[in-house]
Amino acid sequence: MDIKAFIRELLFSYDCVIVPGFGGFIGNYSPARIDRTMGTFSPPVRQITFNRNLDHNDGLLVGKISMAAGLNYGDSRRNVEDFVRNVRSRLAKGETVVFDHLGTFSLNHENSIQFEPEANLNYYLGSYGLESFHMGHYKGYDVRKRVSRHIDRDPVRRTSVVKNLVRAAIMIPIVALLVIVPLKDQYSRKSGVESVTLNPLVTAEFENNRNAIDNDHSANTPAVEEISANITPDAPVPETGPANDEIPEVETGQNVYYIITGSFKSEENALSHIDLLREEGFDPEIIRASNGFFRVNAMKCSNIGIAISKKDSLSRKFPGVWITKKRPT
Repeated sequence: MDIKAFIRELLFSYDCVIVPGFGGFIGNYSPARIDRTMGTFSPPVRQITFNRNLDHNDGLLVGKISMAAGLNYGDSRRNVEDFVRNVRSRLAKGETVVFDHLGTFSLNHENSIQFEPEANLNYYLGSYGLESFHMGHYKGYDVRKRVSRHIDRDPVRRTSVVKNLVRAAIMIPIVALLVIVPLKDQYSRKSGVESVTLNPLVTAEFENNRNAIDNDHSANTPAVEEISANITPDAPVPETGPANDEIPEVETGQNVYYIITGSFKSEENALSHIDLLREEGFDPEIIRASNGFFRVNAMKCSNIGIAISKKDSLSRKFPGVWITKKRPT
């Protein structure tokens, strides 16, 4: 049985492996080293030393042999004792005993065991595959020369940046004109219908009513104009198609301004909205539009100033209020 192989295997995992009755092998860790004079770089190592005073049985080596060889503890211990007896006998005869990949044993002039470790051994697993290497010194290397080459380079030209800024300065006004002019023409366009925008966001209700008013005006029928067309966002639904209102008859020769607080596709929703207005003290009515929508009129006024004031007051509780006007016939 090769006891030396078990010792080598244990030294990779343990810092100390004791051979009972002979001595202990100790692994000493040494970090990576740099020899600046020789230009040598060495990885971390675990160097092996021997202490003859560590000869008690700690059970590590015997237990390893017992487990690996399938022997009981007593037989494994006897194998170790026979191995130690053989080594000591050879040393007493003046022989040099070699432990492969560990070192050599011999007796000195005082008959004490002397251990000489084998060179270039490394039992540190973290350095597996790493070897010492040599790197020569660089001569004639001047850092300032490299820096000066960067400094002497021509600066990056910025003509392209200036050109882009000039192009942007030219294009921005052109794009602004292309956007503003059509909008201005759209809001200033009048076709025989007086229109005052009380809300800057004109929705589908206003556009549909404007088209309907234009058609009615060309046919010499009573004209109705929409002053603002925001629909209440919660319940009212935007109307589509023609928007000719069936407005109650009023006295001839007077402008009548209706304050519309909501436009509904369902009559049931319109009636619910009327109940809310009645709770606020109004006398509302439903105006049926030709496109099938039910408009709720909170009140009517003969003066545009009063109508606008009432609209602003109602807008706090009923967002999306607008004014529609019927011209005198």
